[in-house]
Amino acid sequence: MAGNSSRRGAIKKTGKGNPTAGSGGRVRRGLEGKGPTPKAEDRPYHKAHKQAKRAEKSIAGRPRKSKPGSDQEWIAGRNSVVEALRAGLPVTAIYVAEGAERDGRLREVFGEAAEKGLSLLEVPRVELDRMTHGAVHQGLAARVPPYEYADPMDLLDQAAANREPALIVALDSVTDPRNLGAVVRSAAGFGAHGVVVPERRAAGMTASAWKTSAGAAARVPVAQVVNLTRQLKAYQDAGCTVVGLAADGDVALPDLEVDGPLVIVVGSEGKGLSRLVAETCDQLVSIPMASSLESLNAGVAASVALYAVAQRRAAPGA
Repeated sequence: MAGNSSRRGAIKKTGKGNPTAGSGGRVRRGLEGKGPTPKAEDRPYHKAHKQAKRAEKSIAGRPRKSKPGSDQEWIAGRNSVVEALRAGLPVTAIYVAEGAERDGRLREVFGEAAEKGLSLLEVPRVELDRMTHGAVHQGLAARVPPYEYADPMDLLDQAAANREPALIVALDSVTDPRNLGAVVRSAAGFGAHGVVVPERRAAGMTASAWKTSAGAAARVPVAQVVNLTRQLKAYQDAGCTVVGLAADGDVALPDLEVDGPLVIVVGSEGKGLSRLVAETCDQLVSIPMASSLESLNAGVAASVALYAVAQRRAAPGA
């Protein structure tokens, strides 16, 4: 009988007690769709949404930890910051740890910041540790744009402008930034015109290198090259003598001819000079030592060689 709801099959009851008549009801509504899928950034539980929220917090003023290739670098340590300000580096902000001891260097930094209108911020020491990636900052750090590497051939131009025979240090895969900083510091102390480092598999001018250089990186240019061997050949074509420091070198450092333009190549901490670099050098030079010590630290070896060259060039009649 029409309209008899008790007839078998007239009404389908679901497990939830929600009747759906015929083929319509929820099935039909489900086929209608829910519109376009929201963007990833608009979905609260999506990774992209969470990243966007973190970025908004950073823009609001929360300091971010710099990463390789980011738009900021850190100079950590009191001497390094003072030297950077004296050299006129484009410092954008200065951070002081809460409770940091006020000494002459810190007071000089405060005066420079006030004179140049630089932001001076006091932060917890643990926060300063985080921002400088754990560098020994001595309660003081400065934020600067990424280090601007010099053109390697400009180092020769600088020597020519000073009417001096070029003296350049090239580092072959030296990966410890503290060694790089020590070399830069020695280069400044002994009159070198610059330091050259490879772009890959080598230390760059990070906060740790700045710290070890005691600010000398503000006075000595550092050039970065894609291919060190190719650059050494370019220096040779420009009239430089390229010498590599090696324990088994054929020439002892005191016998090295130092009058003309000179490039001193220092090898990595563990393996020394690579094969191609050693083959490219005009001479391999050894540092005489009294004991049977196999080799010197890269930074120490560079310092000894630079000192020897500076002394020979400064000697009467040189």
